[in-house]
Amino acid sequence: MLSKALLRLGTGAARHPWRVIAAWLLAAMLAVLAALAFGGRTADSMTAPGLDSQRAAELIARAHTGQEGMTAQIVVTPREGGTTFFDSHSGSARTALTRLQTEVQRLPHVLGTNDPAQALDADRDTAVRSGLVSADGRIAVVRVQYPDQSRLSAEDLDALVDLGERLRAELPLRIEMGGSLFYAFSDPDGGASELIGLLAAAAILFLAFGSLVAAALPIGMAVFGLTVGVATMTVLAGVTDVPTFAPVLGSMVGLGVGIDYALFVLAGHREYLARGLAPHEAAGRAVATAGRPVVFAGGTVVVSILGMAVANVPFMTVGGLAVSIVVLTMVLASVTLLPAFLGAAGPRLGQAGRIVRIVRALKARPSGRSDRRRDPAAGAAPAAGWRRWIGHVSRHPVPYAVGAAGLLLTATLPLLGLRVGLPDDGSLPPSRTERRAYDLVAEGFGPGTNGPLVIAADPSGDRGVVDRLVTTVAADPGIASVAPAHIDRATGIATLVVFPTTSPQDKATADTIARLRTEVLPTAIGEGPARAYVGGAAASLSDVGQRTSQRLPVFIAAVLALSFLLLLLVFRSVVVPLKAVLLNLLSIGAAYGIMVAVFQWGWGSTLIGLEATVPVVSFIPMFLFAILFGLSMDYEVFLLARVREEYVRTGDNSAAIVEGVSGTARIITSAALIMVAVFLSFAVAEEPSAKMFGLGLATAIFIDATVVRMVLVPATMTLLGRANWWLPTWLDRLLPRGSVAIESAAAADSDADATSTGEAPRPGLVES
Repeated sequence: MLSKALLRLGTGAARHPWRVIAAWLLAAMLAVLAALAFGGRTADSMTAPGLDSQRAAELIARAHTGQEGMTAQIVVTPREGGTTFFDSHSGSARTALTRLQTEVQRLPHVLGTNDPAQALDADRDTAVRSGLVSADGRIAVVRVQYPDQSRLSAEDLDALVDLGERLRAELPLRIEMGGSLFYAFSDPDGGASELIGLLAAAAILFLAFGSLVAAALPIGMAVFGLTVGVATMTVLAGVTDVPTFAPVLGSMVGLGVGIDYALFVLAGHREYLARGLAPHEAAGRAVATAGRPVVFAGGTVVVSILGMAVANVPFMTVGGLAVSIVVLTMVLASVTLLPAFLGAAGPRLGQAGRIVRIVRALKARPSGRSDRRRDPAAGAAPAAGWRRWIGHVSRHPVPYAVGAAGLLLTATLPLLGLRVGLPDDGSLPPSRTERRAYDLVAEGFGPGTNGPLVIAADPSGDRGVVDRLVTTVAADPGIASVAPAHIDRATGIATLVVFPTTSPQDKATADTIARLRTEVLPTAIGEGPARAYVGGAAASLSDVGQRTSQRLPVFIAAVLALSFLLLLLVFRSVVVPLKAVLLNLLSIGAAYGIMVAVFQWGWGSTLIGLEATVPVVSFIPMFLFAILFGLSMDYEVFLLARVREEYVRTGDNSAAIVEGVSGTARIITSAALIMVAVFLSFAVAEEPSAKMFGLGLATAIFIDATVVRMVLVPATMTLLGRANWWLPTWLDRLLPRGSVAIESAAAADSDADATSTGEAPRPGLVES
C-alpha cells in the first residue's frame, strides 16, 4: 500500500533529518560534478523523420555541397555616415571587410566563407545580384559555412562571438551576427526569472503561513531539487541534443510543482503538529496523506509529457524527457528531503510567526472575543469567507454555471485563429545582435533573405530539369530571387538557394513553401524520374509545426481518455470524470485563446516586453496540454476527494459540496497563486518561447484554480445532485476496489496510531 510506504519514508526522514539532508547534498554535488565532467550544451535540431525538408537535407548531404551544415552570417555596415563598400581606397570600409573575412576564415571548423570585398573588386553588379552587398553599397553580408551540427559545439559559437567583439574595437565597421549557429547553441535566458519566481513564492508562503521558517523550507527543497534535476539534464545533453527551451521549461515547471507539492505536505504537517503529534510523526503522516496525491499528480505529469513521443518529433521527445527528470526529482524531494527539513525544524512550525501573532492580537482587541475556529489546536476549519462564497454559488448554480462557462468560451474564441510556427530573430529585443543583424539584412536585401529556402533536386538522368526548376521557381510570386544552381559532379544532385519575398515567420512564407511543393515543383519535374524537395531552416520549422498540429488532436484525445479512466477508478463515478474532462478542456482552451490574443494579435503584448506579433511556437500547445493535465489532476483529486468524503459521511450532496470545496479552497488558491507567480516571472524573459510557456501556464493555472474550481465545480455539482456519483452496476463490478486519495488520511492514521479516533484532517492551510 502506497500510503504505508510513504508513512515509513516520511517518518524515517524526519527521525534522521541530517542523514537525509547530507544524502541530498551529496547527490547535488555528484550531479553538478557529473554535469561539469560529462555534460553538454543545449542545442536545437528542428528535424523529424519523413518530412519533405528532411528528405531535402538528406539529398544535400549526399551532394557534399557544405549546405547541409550550420551557417552563420555576419552583417556589416560602415560606421561613418555616407561611406559605402563601393569605395575602394586604402583604409576604406572595403579593406576592413577583407580583413574581417580573412579572420573569420581562420576560425576552427569553418569550411568556407563568401568574400563580398573580392566580389566587389571583380564586378560590382554581380556582387549586388548575388546578395553579398546591398544595392546602395551600405550593407554587406559574410556568410560562414560550418559542418553538420553533430561536429560542432557551443565553443564554435563562442569563438565567433569573441572574434566579433575584438574586431568591433579594431575596425571602422558596425558588426552584427546571426544565423543557425546562434539558434542552435545560444544559451537560453532564465536566471533572472528563476530568482523573481523564488522571491514571489517566498512572499506568498510567508503570507500563507506567517512564519519565515515555514516559508523557507519549500524554497530550500525546490532549490535542491532544481539543482539535481537541471544538472542531470545537462548530463543528458552530453549524450543527445537537448533543446534550448528544456532548461527554461524545466526550471519553470520544477519551481512551480516543487513549491506546490511542498505546500501540500507542509500544510498537513502543521495540522498534525496542532493536534499535538511529535514532529517526526506529524511529518510521516503529512507525507502519507498529502504525499500520495503528490506522487499521483507528479507521475501523471511525467506520463503525459512522455506521451508527446506520439508526435514523432525527436527534439520534443528529448525535451519532454529532460523536463520529466526535473518533475520526478521534485516529487522525490517532496517525500524525502522535505520531511527531513520538517523533522529538523521541530515543533516551531506549528506556531504562527511573531508578526502574525501581533496582527491577530490587534484584530481581537476591539471585541475581546476569541475565535475558536482559528485555534490551531482545534484543527484547520474552512474559512468562513470561502464557506459563504461556495454556499452562495450553490444556491444560484444556473447563473454561475452559465456565466463562468460563457466567460471561458469567449476567452477560447481566439483559438480559432491559431497559427503555429517559430518566431524568427525579428521577434528578439534590439539588445540582441541577432535582432540587429536581422534588421540590417531586411533593410538591405528584403525580409525573405533572412530565411532562404534550399531546393534539392536529383535529376535521375533528366538533364533539363534543373533549368526548368530555376525558371518555374523564379516565376512564383512568393519568390524574390533564385541564386545560381550548384550541381555536384559526382552525384548530379542540384541545389538551389531561393529567397522568398516575405520573412521566415510570415504566414505567406508557409503558403509559398506549400505552393512550391504542390504546384511549382511538380510542374517543373513533370512525369519524369527526377525528384525535388524544399528544405532550409524556414521549411523545416514549417514542417515540424504542421506535424505537431496534425498529431495534437490524437494526443489530446489520449490524454483526456487517460484522465477519464484515472478519475473513474479514483471516485467510482462516470459523471465526475466526464465533468472534469470537459472543465479541463474549457480552462486550457481559454489559456490557448489568451495566448493567441497576446502573441498573434498583440493585445497587451507590451506588458511582457514582446517586440512584435509572432505565431505561437509549434510545439508549445502540446507541451502545455501535457503539463497542465497533470497539474489540474492534482487539484481535481484533492478537491473531489474531500467532497466525496463528506458525501459518503453525510449523504447530503449540497452540504458535501460546500464543506468539501470550502475546506480545500485556501490551499488550492494558495498553491495556484505560487505557481502563477513563478510562471509569470518567466513571461518577461527575452525569448518568445519562454514568454509563451510562462503566460500560458500562469493563465491556465489561474483559470483552473479560480473560475473552474471555485465557481464551475460547485455550480455543476449542485445541478447534477446525486447523479455526480452515479455508476452503473455492471461497471461497478468490473472496477477494482480502492482509491488513490480518498482513504489516505485515515489509512495513515490507523497505520501510525491504532488508538487514534476519528478521521485525520485533510491537509489544509492553518489560519495564521
